[in-house]
Order: sequence, then structure tokens, then C-alpha cells
Amino acid sequence: MCDEHIHQGLIHDPTLTRRAFGLGAAATVVLTSAAAGAQSKVVEKDVNVPMASGVSDSALFYPEGKGPWPAVLVWTDILGLRPVFREMGRRLAADGYVVLVPNPFYRNAKAPVVDGSFDFSKPEDRAKVMPLAAALTADANISDAKAYLTFLDAQPQTDKKKKMGVQGYCMGGPLTYRTAATVPDRVGAAATFHGGGLVTDKPDSPHLMIPKMKAEVYSAVADNDDQRDPAAKDKLKEAFAAAKVPAKVEVYPGCAHGWTVKGSQVYNEPGAEKAWAELLALYKRRLA
Repeated sequence: MCDEHIHQGLIHDPTLTRRAFGLGAAATVVLTSAAAGAQSKVVEKDVNVPMASGVSDSALFYPEGKGPWPAVLVWTDILGLRPVFREMGRRLAADGYVVLVPNPFYRNAKAPVVDGSFDFSKPEDRAKVMPLAAALTADANISDAKAYLTFLDAQPQTDKKKKMGVQGYCMGGPLTYRTAATVPDRVGAAATFHGGGLVTDKPDSPHLMIPKMKAEVYSAVADNDDQRDPAAKDKLKEAFAAAKVPAKVEVYPGCAHGWTVKGSQVYNEPGAEKAWAELLALYKRRLA
């Protein structure tokens, strides 16, 4: 769940402005890749992805050079595409991946959907984003996943001989599961971080799609999410085991929902770095 009980005090990135979002032409940034121990140049572009329901304003990142590299789709949390997720895209690209971070709410709003004054603890601010998230149905998610992966495969930088990865945060958790299940022959690795609503009692619950997956899955669970629904992690483990899908479901003690995303008041750097290391290890195993 992504609600006022979990996200108390979640403050949006205060540096965010609509002017700061757009890059226009492609930009090249230099990052230090921890894995490589050296500097890597990353190309960052604003792109428009053709969708069945319009055009998705998105951000594309890839290393500068000949390539090709494995591709990764990043599903954001409920606050959508913004600087902190651009930073994630750059960081991941610096380790040798073609990364697409889309605006999941493109049907109803251009990114960013909130500004620097946004506070999730205020009902009037939550009212700005909750309807956007509610409009992203399971069917819409499946349609979007196919379009985004098709776009990634059309990029000359993408290594189509290697599997793709997909990762998601908060509401991006269910989107990640559905993506891995919708295009199982293409997605080799999937990771969720404080995913909301992975296990529900509805017929379209994301965990029911596990038997369709062929990816290795890593799901990092927030401590307070586990406390509110301790059975969820067990149901996930049981579903993965029954489907014989390789997976690790891990609760992060002391880490609250949103701990991996900078800008959140519950951001936990040691926990976030552990989660990032798990992600890179997963991609190294499955996308190499």
C-alpha cells in the first residue's frame, strides 16, 4: 500500500521544478561506477515513447560508447518520474545498462506530476496523485509494459541477445511483477523495493502472475509493510516455490516504506545501498 500511514512525511525532492525536468537535447554526464571503479560517461535523453494510449514522456540513459548493453525498465513510485529517479537511471547506466524510466501517468499528466512543495502527509497533496495511480489498471500496466520493452529493444544501444531487467518502487512493485509475467521470454531479472500491493485478495493480484514468470526475482520488503501484513511475504515465498521461480524475498529491519528513495524522510542510506548491491548482483547474474 502507498498511503498516509506508510508514507507519513514523504516530501518530494525540493530541487524539483518543471524547468529543471526537461533536458531537451541529449546530455552527457560523467559518473563514477562503483562496480567498475572508474568514471563512465552516460548519455541522458528525454524521449517520447509511442503507446497504445498516447505518448509517454520518459527518460533514457545509456553508457557513451559502442555497446551494446542489456536493457532495464524502471517503474517509479507513486510520485512518478522526477530527479531522484533520473539519478537512479544515470547510476544504473554507468554500470553498463540501457535504462528507460517512464512517466507512468502519461495518460493524465506530464512529468513531473508534483512540485517541490509536495507533502504526502497532507490529504490535499495525496489527492493529486492517488487518482493517477488508481487509473493505472492491471490491463493498462500490461499494455504499457509491452510498449516500453518494445521501445527499449528498438534502441541501437540495446543488446537484444541478452535478457532485460525490470525494477519497481512502491506502486512500481506490482507493475514489475506484471511486466516479468507479461514478457517472460524477454525479462530475465525483476526486482521490487517496498512494493505495495504485491499480494491482495483480488483476482488480478500481482502474486498470482508468478507462475508465468521466467525471471529471477528479488523483492525487498519494508519493515513497517511487513508488520502491517506479515503473511504477505510468506505468500510470496510460497508462490515462488510452487512455481519453481528463483526468488529472494527479504525484509529490511528498521527500514520503512520508501527507504530506498532519496527525498523521503525515511530514506535509509545503508539500507538503500544494500538494496542497490542486491540489484546489481541480480543483474550481473541474469543479464550477463
